[in-house]
Amino acid sequence: MDYELQVFHSEKFHSIVGDAIEFLLGTQVYALPPGGHIYGSGVYILYYAGDFELYEPLSKLNAKECTTPIYVGKAVPPGWRTSRTGRSGTADPVRRLGEHARSIRQTSNLRLDDFRCRFVVLREVESDLVVPLEAELIRRYRPLWNAAIDGFGNHDPGGGRYNQAISEWDVLHPGRSWVQRMKGKPPQLDNVVAKVRHHLTGLAPS
Repeated sequence: MDYELQVFHSEKFHSIVGDAIEFLLGTQVYALPPGGHIYGSGVYILYYAGDFELYEPLSKLNAKECTTPIYVGKAVPPGWRTSRTGRSGTADPVRRLGEHARSIRQTSNLRLDDFRCRFVVLREVESDLVVPLEAELIRRYRPLWNAAIDGFGNHDPGGGRYNQAISEWDVLHPGRSWVQRMKGKPPQLDNVVAKVRHHLTGLAPS
């Protein structure tokens, strides 16, 4: 049996995702956090252009214009994964960016002023593009905090779940208050640093 006959391809799908990316990359760049609220599911990009030595290759690429993401994420309403909510629900990309800003502000070696962001809001049927849009941006840019270093988007796991290990991101950027409760064996800082250097070595301007 030729199972290749079961494979579906759609140039229209790739075109729609490409249109959404083009729209997102043409939106305004904001300081982090942008402030205010806007409701609807969304996808956002963070850029870094500071003087954290390890991130120098990234900072150089973003010095004049925000071209190379350090992180890509999404904002979706509660119950979204199990379809227990409407397409847009109460998601708020700006609020999610504010949560990320608080994480960065708590670290001992990053400055919030060194970050910029842009985002797109996807409402109604367009909200179905959240996952493919986020995935395509990650494939295209391989942002450091998505593709190499994990943990930036983590939340406080809550009581009874502190037996987990500290994330690579928290080892590299210590300071988040809830992380000190984590009891699992943390990654070695030297290994995390080596992963960052290896990843950024192959980074090229967009």
